[in-house]
Amino acid sequence: MNQTQGSALLTLRTFYHTLRISVPTVLDGAIGKTSAARCDARLLDWAQTLVRITRTSLTVTGHEHFPTQPCIVMSNHQSLCDIPLLYAALPPGVRLRMIAKAELFKVPLWGRAMRVAGFIPIVRSDRSQAVASLEAAGRDIRAGTFVWLAPEGTRSKTGALGPLKKGGFMLAQGTGLPILPVLLRNTGKVLPPTGLRTFFDQQASIEFRPVIQTQDRTIDEVMAEVRRAIDPAT
Repeated sequence: MNQTQGSALLTLRTFYHTLRISVPTVLDGAIGKTSAARCDARLLDWAQTLVRITRTSLTVTGHEHFPTQPCIVMSNHQSLCDIPLLYAALPPGVRLRMIAKAELFKVPLWGRAMRVAGFIPIVRSDRSQAVASLEAAGRDIRAGTFVWLAPEGTRSKTGALGPLKKGGFMLAQGTGLPILPVLLRNTGKVLPPTGLRTFFDQQASIEFRPVIQTQDRTIDEVMAEVRRAIDPAT
């Protein structure tokens, strides 16, 4: 089997394992038997499986920076595989859900499973819907869930950090919650941002950085500090 065939087969395997957790999650939602704990277990199994079958060498540092209370998690965004790699990197017992662009929720089965599991869609082009999404995220955080968002709003095509959007920072200031910055490196080598081919034997790293406080500070100050913390160029 050549490299191209191996990559194609690997991509099919990642789709299979995504369906493997999506179908029962959707069924649970249909019969009213879904639970956060069950979704947590499936997401962790999915993430660990994808790391294993891609043979990704994932280095994780900075668990000591996780606060005792849930907060807003912000990272740079290089790939669709950022999501499973983040789940694989979490300290034990941490419940994480994500604010993701609404287009992902239109993907058959996976999108429905995301809704059932408590992921939050955001429509960036509709301000009122975007505000409602951020309010929902605030409720989840107060209920004990860490909520992740990518302040760039989309995946970087080059790996360089793009401009940051203010929505997540407004949520942080409005709720008084701190931000846990996360720096991702080389995740785009596992699944590049401009395609669906998945690759074996890549090295990636996730670094949880010190918490950034948001109270009694301007949004511009907080954005600048977060940018420094999640910029792969630094």
